Parts: sequence; C-alpha cells; structure tokens
Amino acid sequence: MSVYIKVSNLTKKFKGRTVVDELSFEARRGEVFGLLGHNGAGKSTTIETLLGLKKADGGTAEVLGMEPEKHRKEIFERVGVQLQSSNYQSTIRVGEICQEIAALYKNPADYRILLKRFGLEAFEKAQVNKLSGGERQKLSVLLALIPQPEIVFLDELTTGLDTAARREVWRTLKELKSEGTTLFLTTHYMEEAESLCDWICLIKEGKKIAEGTVQELIAKSPYANLEEAYLWYMGEEI
Repeated sequence: MSVYIKVSNLTKKFKGRTVVDELSFEARRGEVFGLLGHNGAGKSTTIETLLGLKKADGGTAEVLGMEPEKHRKEIFERVGVQLQSSNYQSTIRVGEICQEIAALYKNPADYRILLKRFGLEAFEKAQVNKLSGGERQKLSVLLALIPQPEIVFLDELTTGLDTAARREVWRTLKELKSEGTTLFLTTHYMEEAESLCDWICLIKEGKKIAEGTVQELIAKSPYANLEEAYLWYMGEEI
C-alpha cells in the first residue's frame, strides 16, 4: 500500500510555544487515517502544515511525495479540503459555491452529479444558510470532492451535528472509503473514529502518545472500548 502522507519529527511553534512537537506518522493510500486529540492538541495546525498553509519549524512532511511548502499548488490540485474554519457567504447559493470551487481546478468533477449523489440536487438554487447542519456538512464533503482528489482532509467535520445528521455524514464517508478514497480526518467523537478509521494517531500537546488500529489501541489499554481507552491514553481515566 502506497504511503500518501509521510511526517517525520514535524515541529511547529507559535510565539515560542510548541504546538506540534516532533510528530511522526504515515497515512496510506485508500485508508481512513484519524488524528485524534483534545482542542489545542495541534490537529488543525498539522493539517495546515501538510497543505503548505503554515511553514514547519522543524522536521519534514510529504504529501503525495511532495513537500507542501515547495509544491503547494501541485498538492492543491490533487487534494480536497474541508477545514474547521470553512464558512460561506450567508446568501450564496449551493450551485454558486459549487461553480466557484470548480473554477479553481483544471479538471473538476461535475458538481451536479455530486449534488445528486449526496441527495442535494433539490437544493442547487437554495441559499447555503437555508440548509440543515447535516446538509451543510454533506455540502462540505461534496466541495472537497470537486477536484477529484486523491486525498480528502476533513477537520472536525461532524462537530455540532445531532446524532442522526452525524450518522448520515458517516454513511457518505463510508461510501467514499469503499471506493478507495484516502481520508485524513480529525474528530472529537470516539464512536466516529471507531466506525471510520483504519489507523489512528493520538496526540497530546502536539506529541504523539500512541498509534495503531482501533483494536490495537484498545488492546494496549485496560479498557474494552475506544472512548475509555482514549481517556486512559490522555491520562484522564475516570
């Protein structure tokens, strides 16, 4: 299985504070890789560094065999991104935002086909702010797929959704996984990680504290489920 993302001793500092601390991991083609940790653990910063949006202070990173800082444009053409900070003009319509994103790429997917696939075709002329939370999150995934990417980055995709909407988004991600799409996600929901992830890297204060499959992480802990195991790894067991 090809290595799509390779990170070695990655370090990033802000105003003298180390946010990402000599972090190392690999994500492979066709897998769902989960980067898990509390707020402020360095997850979003790691993604932004992988995308070339932030410059690393130490270590190395490769995405699809390229250094993000040197090949930001080439990487941009081959990955899809849904960042935690994503937001849209309140009055923009679904079809309009799809067209705007498609215009950024050389060979974009047909967004109308994606709208139909995601059950959003009836909302093409609707304003984005009229969509439900689950519909907006499905739209976020759809937009990340417009470049026909080899990797999709999803940062806290289902935060704020109710259980039904979250599971609807999970179904969409499982479909992408079944088609061989590589997904790199961060999440606070252990049930989500357990349901979706092939490989998980746990970080605390920017440092890796454990990694492995869901089953391996649970087996190395005193507990029988990922949520309790996660708290144990983080030193917060009840």
